[in-house]
Amino acid sequence: MRVLMIGDIVGRPGRKAVQELLPSLLHEYRPDLVVANGENAAGGNGITPPVAAELFNRGIHVLTMGNHVWDKREAENLLEEEARILRPANYPDGTPGRGYTIIRVKEDLQVGIINLSGRIFLSTLECPFRLARLLAEEIRATTRMILVDFHAEATSEKVAMGWYLDGLVSAVVGTHTHIQTADARILPGGTAYITDVGMTGPRDSILGVKTEIVIKKFITQMPVRFEVATGPVQLEAVLIDINPDTGRAEAIQRLQLYGTS
Repeated sequence: MRVLMIGDIVGRPGRKAVQELLPSLLHEYRPDLVVANGENAAGGNGITPPVAAELFNRGIHVLTMGNHVWDKREAENLLEEEARILRPANYPDGTPGRGYTIIRVKEDLQVGIINLSGRIFLSTLECPFRLARLLAEEIRATTRMILVDFHAEATSEKVAMGWYLDGLVSAVVGTHTHIQTADARILPGGTAYITDVGMTGPRDSILGVKTEIVIKKFITQMPVRFEVATGPVQLEAVLIDINPDTGRAEAIQRLQLYGTS
């Protein structure tokens, strides 16, 4: 069982990167399941129905979200209607949408996907650790192959989640910080882990935003309006091989691809 998990897609450049670079990954690695974080896919913040449809049409099976999930007004109805889009499961009861799903990949294979948000430097939601374990144990009654997108700011919180879920899920993949980390590994219990899978969007930017805008904010400490950068694009992801019988990860590989424009 092979899974491709794509880092945060940022705006039109991120969607362009998916269009240009994802086909070669699908051809070379032939993943059974493609998951991408889409919380910045529409204009740099949030998701809309046309943007979601575009990404699904490019070969992505499931979109996960994060702290920008509600930045577009259309998101509330979209997440209620579209089961292939997840928002962090640790939002309070009654929040629109769903925080996990079980998707049938092949006739005899199912994969559980959980989306969670961290609480350090982000909104104080329900405890992601306790909820992650509850959901993982619930999903394991159906399948042992479970992926977790942990959308969090602090590296310590992400590393802690990896160790906390080691042996209980197939992979814990960090998102949100837009910089791919060099710590991809298989933990002792068989869980694939990386602190952050990276960003899919404009390469010559600061986390997807025009460099001059962010630099101005740092220097002046004045409010600025962020704009998605343009120029050459990148796609960052991890490829994870999972034993379908045990749910244990057998390999995790970091991927970085760059477009010509």
